[in-house]
Amino acid sequence: MTFRVAVVGSGVVAEASHIPALRAAGDRVEIVAAVDSDPERLADFQQAHDIPAAYGSVQEMLAAQKPDLVHICTPPVTHVDIAVECLEAGSWVWVEKPPTLSLSEYARIEAAEREGGPYASVVFQHRFGSGARNAIDLISSGALGRPLVAICQTTWFREQAYFDVPWRGRWDTEGGGPTMGHGIHQMDLLLALLGDWTSVQATAARLDRATETEDVSMAMVRFENGALASIVNSVLSPREESYIRVDLSDATVELTHLYGYRNSDWLYTPASHVRDPERIASWTAVPENVPSSHSAQLPFLLDAMERGVRPPLSGGEGRAALELIAALYRSAFTGRVVVRGEIGPDDPFYYRMHGDALPWHS
Repeated sequence: MTFRVAVVGSGVVAEASHIPALRAAGDRVEIVAAVDSDPERLADFQQAHDIPAAYGSVQEMLAAQKPDLVHICTPPVTHVDIAVECLEAGSWVWVEKPPTLSLSEYARIEAAEREGGPYASVVFQHRFGSGARNAIDLISSGALGRPLVAICQTTWFREQAYFDVPWRGRWDTEGGGPTMGHGIHQMDLLLALLGDWTSVQATAARLDRATETEDVSMAMVRFENGALASIVNSVLSPREESYIRVDLSDATVELTHLYGYRNSDWLYTPASHVRDPERIASWTAVPENVPSSHSAQLPFLLDAMERGVRPPLSGGEGRAALELIAALYRSAFTGRVVVRGEIGPDDPFYYRMHGDALPWHS
């Protein structure tokens, strides 16, 4: 089966990540259209990738092409309206992170889905590399013992010029700072490894960058399985690193990378009482080496489309990282521990990640 695909947004993420993923999918997809509000950029993108049709608006494209799948590669503030419009037109959606600026916006996307499709799936590609899928299986099966302690850090560096792009560093267009726009990938992977969380205690600050949002946040998270995790999100860190560590009763699992990983970026250290060489060797006996990438996630979405079932990272699974981030902000800006499930339609943090409770002024 070949699915007809449209790409909305022709910037860096479309160029560097979505086009390669579509090419890697081979004859399972056909790129039939591109959409962008910038005519010059759109023309260059169309020519560079030999896309047969180009449009200045999503409405025009949907009416003319009726694509099976739409890739949304635009700034975060635009995601919800585009996603809802595509779903209502009958197109499945693959939307970049963060999927929306708030939980209320995400609820609009869920409401536009239909049983059997179309559905909207979120780009969280770090779950889909073979190294992560192996670690998730090992932890969930109990092969490494009981999860106890975890560290999740996205310590990156962004100069002030990065935030001079008009939509960056603003609550109304980006939804938040590094917690929302950078650390969301690592936090989603942490959730895949450890499962549901129960409570969050956090802090956030604007220490050095001239932005509306935070430039650093930290959180302590308790999980249903009893594990405790420390989370750090920063754009102030000259030595950049994306790092996850999970200490279990029988082993420590570590992932060190920056924007993507291979199997070799995962390290397993057995506890002193684990001495069986075959057991230890089995932890890293992964038959394939699939890097974390859009190319790794897209086949799972296409498989779901073929079967007419909900794809990975849609619905509640796609909302999970957003819920954790909302709780982190709520805790940071109110000074309270936040319990999972307490942020609902009667809470300002359901509609805005800052909840109108900022400790500083823009």
